[in-house]
Order: sequence, then structure tokens, then C-alpha cells
Amino acid sequence: MPIDIKVPPVGESINEVTLVKWLKAEGEWADRDDVIAELESEKATFEINAEQAGAVHHIASEGDTLEIGAIVCSIDTEAPRPATEAPTVESTKPVEIEAPAKAKTTDPAVKATPVAAAIIADKKVDTKAVKPSGSNGKIMKQDVLDILASPGKKPGTIPFSRQERPEKMSNLRKTVSRRLVEAKNATAMLTTFNEVDMGPIMQLRKKYKDKFKELHGVNLGFMSFFTKACCYALQEFPAVNAYIDGDQIIYHDYCDVSIAVSAPKGLVVPVIRNAESLSMHELESAVIELANKARNNKLTIEEMSGGTFTITNGGVFGSMMSTPIINIPQSAILGMHNIVDRPMAVNGQVVIKPMMYVALSYDHRIIDGRESVGFLVLVKNLLENPERLLFGKDPVEALLEL
Repeated sequence: MPIDIKVPPVGESINEVTLVKWLKAEGEWADRDDVIAELESEKATFEINAEQAGAVHHIASEGDTLEIGAIVCSIDTEAPRPATEAPTVESTKPVEIEAPAKAKTTDPAVKATPVAAAIIADKKVDTKAVKPSGSNGKIMKQDVLDILASPGKKPGTIPFSRQERPEKMSNLRKTVSRRLVEAKNATAMLTTFNEVDMGPIMQLRKKYKDKFKELHGVNLGFMSFFTKACCYALQEFPAVNAYIDGDQIIYHDYCDVSIAVSAPKGLVVPVIRNAESLSMHELESAVIELANKARNNKLTIEEMSGGTFTITNGGVFGSMMSTPIINIPQSAILGMHNIVDRPMAVNGQVVIKPMMYVALSYDHRIIDGRESVGFLVLVKNLLENPERLLFGKDPVEALLEL
């Protein structure tokens, strides 16, 4: 008896999803709990599984937009299970057959069809320049031939072409677009800037990075310093950690810090829960885990829901300065930027220092100028004096309770 596989509920306010990819072909057998297809909501990518073993029959197609509860496919549980055929023995005398040598590419990690691998090995093609068109990133024969036909040019491009390609927006991209416009239209957004001398943190990282990794198994990056500094500043300026709900202001006694990550399908903002209670290595581990999940489209709805404040790092792409857009319903977002050696005046002398511009975009309806500037100045002071991150203030002042 056929069993219908439907789109499951994936979160509040999500009414539809997109069928991104079939992982079981039409008529292909699926065991119970096998992954059948990959779906994408406006917040995350997730998979659906076979509820019973049987043959999969597609009802929806890749790229279709489906409502929650819509039928994706059916599973014929009475279909005959495919059997593995045993080799027939035609002679009692063993016959030795020499297997053809398998063509190898220069890089054993590269996935390619046998024909493509043979051409790559023969023509010594740089596989990094090849754009795979096969499933799961496999290099096909035509991919290699395209590179050989037009060396030095990007695969798939036609010289002097004026061709246009319509491409359907993903649910994630549509959601990002809607939320960015909503943030611009629904908030009184302003941005304040400052600059941070990153020298002390860079020296600290250089001194302790090997021991830190040896003890904790993760690298000592910049994000843990910024997250720790922001958590202290959020507790000092609670309005920056709040949001407006109707005619009320909702304050938080905790810091759920959202980290903006560039994923293959667009920008996602997973959340580090109770970041104010985490140590430096716990923060680094959380950032790495969430970033890896984002790049592999494995983030869950829960991991991207909530958040009281956001940090985004445009510096990894070389950005010198920007005005980040608030991640609503939050009231503020901190933008990190590129570290550049610049001449600075120190005690009447010109000194070259590694400087970073930082930007705080905030909703002026809830955060005043004094709070926004005070928040950013405190973050700057904590970063330029990393020892203050232990107590949120100067250690001597903490000791003397000043």
C-alpha cells in the first residue's frame, strides 16, 4: 500500500518550502529512514526520510514550492525489493581476466568519471580550474573538454556574450531580501563608528595560540575576543540588548549572540546561546561548529532562531568600512572590518599600528546616542586592553572594587 510522504512542520510562521534536490531517483528503492529529498525553508535546509521501506515515486519536482503538509512523494511498500544478482559460473576452470588500469587524476581527492580522469591525467589538466557539473561535485568529460577548448577562461563563459540567465530566488534569499527591506523601513537606523588598535590582541594571540590549541583543540581567533567584549558591553548598556514589542521594550538578562555567516545559499545568522557564560575556547568552538554547519547547510531552525545582538565580520572579505543592517527584531549589530596598518599619532609621534574600523548600527527608537557611543567605546577599550576581558574592567579596579 503506498504511503504519502508530506512536508513536515518546520517552524512557526513558515508556510512553504522549496524542493531543492531529490536524493532518491524515481522508482529507486529506499530503506526505512533513508534520506529521500532535500528541502529548503526560508531559514534552513533540511531533509525528509522514508517512513517505510519501498520504491519512491516522485509527486513534486525539483524547484517546486510546496506548502506545509503537501505531498512530496509516495512510497510503494509492496514493490519488489531489488535483489543483488550472484555471478553465474559458466566453467569450472577459473579464467583470469586482467582488469583495465584505472585512470587516476593527479589529486586522489578529486571525484571524476573514468573518461574525465583519463583526460585529466593525459593532458595534465589543473582540476582546480574545472567546474564540476556532475552530481556531488563530480567532474564530467565535457567539463574537462571545455577547459581544454578555452584555456585560461572561466568554464561556461562565452567571449563577448550578452546572454541573460533568469534564476529563481531561493526561499532563503527571498527571506533575506524581505527582512533587509523591513529593517530599513521599520527602524530608525543610525550607525556610529570607531577604530580599534588590534595590536594587543594580535600579540596575545601570537604568544598563546600554540598552547591554546594544544589545550583546547581550537584556534584562538578574533571572534571570541569580540564576542566576549560585546557581552560585557551589552550588560553595561542593556538597551542595546533589547528590542521593541508593540508599546513595550523587552530587555534580556542574557546574551544570545548571532554570528553572521556567508553560506553557499546566502547569509545565515546562527546563534550562540548564553555567550556571556562561555569561556574563550567555548566561544571559539561554538563559532567553528556553527560556521561548519552553515557551509554544509546543516543548521536547524532552532540554531538560527532568537538572538539578542548580532556580530558580522566583513573584514574576511576585505571590507574597510560598512554600515551593517540590523537583524530585526534586534536593535543593534556590530560590524567588524579589515585590519590595516595605518599611521597613528601616539604622544606626538607617528606610529604604524594595525587598526580596524568597527561600526555599530542601532535602532534610535530604543537606543540613544549616549548609549550607542558608550557601547562602542567600551568594546574598543576592552579589545585594546584584553586583560580587562577577565572582569569586564581593569583587574586592579576589580580587585579594589572601584
